[in-house]
Amino acid sequence: MALKVSIGCTHPFNHLIDTLKDGDRKYFNPQKLNDARYNKLPLSIRVLLEAAIRKCDGFYVKEEDVHNILDWSEQQNVAEVPFPPARVLLQDFTGIPAMVDLAAMRDAVTKHGVDPGLVNPVCPTDLIVDHSLQIDLNKCAIQNAPNPGGGDSQSQGPPSRPSPARPTPRRGSQCGGERGSCSKGGCSDSPAIAVQQIENTPLLCPFHLQPVSEPETALKNQELELIRNKERLQFFKWCSKAFKNVNVVPPDVGAVHQLNLEYLSRVVQESQGFIYPDSVVGTDSHTTMINGLGILGWGVGGIESEAVMLGQPISLTLPQVVGCRLVGSVNILATSIDIVLGITKHLRQAGIAGKFVEFFGPGVSQLSVPDRTTIANMCPEYNAIVSFFPVDHVTLQHFKQTNFTEEKLELLEAYLKAVKLFRNYEDSSEDPQYSEVIEINLSSMVPHVSGPKRPQDRVAVSSMKEDFQSCLNEKVGFKGFHISKEKQESLVPFLHDGQEYELAHGSVVIAAVISCTNNCNPSVMLTAGLLAKKAVEAGLIVKPYIRTSLAPGSGMVTHYLNTSGVLPYLSQLGFEVIGYGCATCVGNTAPLPETVSEAIKEGDLVACGVLSGNRHFEGRLCDCVRANYLASPPLVVAYAIAGTVSINFEKEPLGVTSEGKEVYLRDVWPTREEVQQIEQDKVISSIFTELRARREKGNTFWNNLECPESVVFPWDPKSTYIRSPSFFNKLCKEVQPPQSIENAHALLFLGDKVTTDHISPAGSIARVSAAARYLLSKRLTPREFNSYGARRGNDAVMTRGTFASIKLQNRFIGKPGPKTVHIPSGQTLDVFEAVERYQRDGVPLIILAGKQYGSGNSRDWAAKGPYLLGVRAVIAESFEKMHKNHLVGMGIAPLQFLPGQSADSLELCGKEKFTITLPEDLSPKQMLTVKTSSGKTFSVTTLFDNEMDVAFYRHGGLLRYVARTML
Repeated sequence: MALKVSIGCTHPFNHLIDTLKDGDRKYFNPQKLNDARYNKLPLSIRVLLEAAIRKCDGFYVKEEDVHNILDWSEQQNVAEVPFPPARVLLQDFTGIPAMVDLAAMRDAVTKHGVDPGLVNPVCPTDLIVDHSLQIDLNKCAIQNAPNPGGGDSQSQGPPSRPSPARPTPRRGSQCGGERGSCSKGGCSDSPAIAVQQIENTPLLCPFHLQPVSEPETALKNQELELIRNKERLQFFKWCSKAFKNVNVVPPDVGAVHQLNLEYLSRVVQESQGFIYPDSVVGTDSHTTMINGLGILGWGVGGIESEAVMLGQPISLTLPQVVGCRLVGSVNILATSIDIVLGITKHLRQAGIAGKFVEFFGPGVSQLSVPDRTTIANMCPEYNAIVSFFPVDHVTLQHFKQTNFTEEKLELLEAYLKAVKLFRNYEDSSEDPQYSEVIEINLSSMVPHVSGPKRPQDRVAVSSMKEDFQSCLNEKVGFKGFHISKEKQESLVPFLHDGQEYELAHGSVVIAAVISCTNNCNPSVMLTAGLLAKKAVEAGLIVKPYIRTSLAPGSGMVTHYLNTSGVLPYLSQLGFEVIGYGCATCVGNTAPLPETVSEAIKEGDLVACGVLSGNRHFEGRLCDCVRANYLASPPLVVAYAIAGTVSINFEKEPLGVTSEGKEVYLRDVWPTREEVQQIEQDKVISSIFTELRARREKGNTFWNNLECPESVVFPWDPKSTYIRSPSFFNKLCKEVQPPQSIENAHALLFLGDKVTTDHISPAGSIARVSAAARYLLSKRLTPREFNSYGARRGNDAVMTRGTFASIKLQNRFIGKPGPKTVHIPSGQTLDVFEAVERYQRDGVPLIILAGKQYGSGNSRDWAAKGPYLLGVRAVIAESFEKMHKNHLVGMGIAPLQFLPGQSADSLELCGKEKFTITLPEDLSPKQMLTVKTSSGKTFSVTTLFDNEMDVAFYRHGGLLRYVARTML
């Protein structure tokens, strides 16, 4: 279904084929080019070069591309080159539209008499179902269903449980009714008794409001996840059986990046008798985490991922490569998170956006592989494309613990050394040439958190109290909240479960060690567990109204926390395992208890969330929690115990025991030696062996889930989640010449910096929207709407959601909102309503826009939606590159005003009719003429970068191109 490279005598680089000593494994050896430039290339560029050599077919990848990559020192930031990765990684939110498109393509080719079984991804694809988990249940949390906004209530507990008298506690004191306390209101020094008492705390099912046993917390969350998403899961299971080259990992196995690290990574791939470097593109910006294993990979949009699945390489401008030289020794109190945030700050200040970062220098050898992957995870936060750690002896030692056989390790090492992709960081003679070099001293790294609104705003833990106070004083902005002096000391009393507490500015109400990329690092998780153990043994607790949760990245984390003996102590402090998958970080936490929310609103308090994640923008965790801080897992536990971020850990106690003893953070912080010893004893190969078996076994729900056995998917016309899209309507075998756009109306007249969120929102579905009306017509209630993100497999919902953002600034309207003017009638309508009228009258549509159209997160429906609305072209002053590629991939022409021109300078009102003549011999970067009904004429440039772009546009987009090649 796409061009494949036949490796044989006709391959242009056949002379580079070499074999390892065993003679069985062949590979392309770039060193046989006998070009001194190869040894000077950054190792990440060497991976690009090998892929271009191996995949050179004269169409997607040309010999010229190989020579441009080899000439990287001169061609960086100039040449456009292809990169065919070894595999594709999808998570379920972005994976479902890709798989729906392939299923629809099978329908399309079947209608033309072609075997639908031939439609399969060309590139191996892994789809991880991990973005559906919601925290319906936790130790003190009750999900809002069936009582939206509901909170904890004493009447919800078992009738037989007495309600003890509870005095107002001091911070950190242990008394009746708190986590770890006895049911009679007394204090206990016995962890065993405390754990038993916690297990007796009532946990309510959100649907029946009946108690469930606490050890079932994760199981109940998982059960609700599976029931809620049954229809989508049935489709995924059909995909796993129907398509070749597709591996679906069911829910509750682990988070996408954790599994990519532990289970899916190969480092060196084998196929058709050839070995080559592993590489990956994924539909999540944090795919870069895999760079820590020496595997090149980064996040792309949904349409790019579909293109790679169908055999097309990624196109990128040959990047500059910044060498990040690490020197010095790591501070014994600093965690990998501190190093991550320190490096993030350095690189963000260095201005490395759009570049590769490659680490080298003697300091790299001090970092474990989990440290490296955590650093690489933060790559999107400083806007680099990748953060690459070439393989070295530390990486090999790590692989010995992760089910790599000795034979595999020997092959891996021999191959990487043969093609010079193996590093000795102590040997400076191996250092390649870089575009520029940044040096970072690891000894300068001290414990930090990041916030309160942006990941780049780092705060030393020692300065946290003063910094938070300054945030209260500052004007509203990236850090400020502008709280008046007289209100900064406000204390708001409230009742929780019958006991009185007080909230103040800085009070912690969410503390989450979440299912995210930081949790892959055993050292920080074990540090958190040991801190919890020491805190419990010292008599410290966490206040029960704080929304605490622990969602490990995979079962491996739970396993080593359990075998190391620290999991019960985390549980005792409220950090109960709630399940596996993205949760708090993407806003999937349950609402705060009503009394807490009301207290925050009453005092206009700047309440705080602390999480060990990578995203924490204001309001993302909860709309009433304004200050959110990224912190290492042990600091999340520490701030939860303290109950506030307004604390100086060096001078103030973490808490006070029931006997009145003050306990400081230094008293309970584990030493590096303690952590390393447990890590060595517990994080061993047997853990990976056990987890591999668990993954392959799956879960009972998934194993018993019924799905169709047909080659073509049997679409359910009643489904509101899965629907066959109309991308292949009227598909014919012969490609038609480009059709000129005649007498088109502008659907929207937009300004600068229109983001993909404006074009295709991913959040909740407003009750007054076109998508809501569609769902209501399907007899769904508003509570069943779910989100646009969850309904990406239904084109009817997503098309109606296109340009449905309440923040859309349409110049036809003059105020924010998802409205436009139907120009022939002059009526103001919802965008979709206007589209229906235009389509009824056969009127083609265009969009007028300013600078940076399509900026923000990559989102496939930001191009698919306009295509289905009938948009034929977007005329803008400039485009975000990835979104421009998406438009081409969907058959929409990206047209750019000439330099210095704009809709305003051309005095366009937007209500003219536009005619754009397209020649039959359309070519890249061609100048076109636009004529308007008002008599104005102006020129635009087609932003087709190459002949491949032109081919996709002529065919009506990538999907139709691939389908037509099969016909």
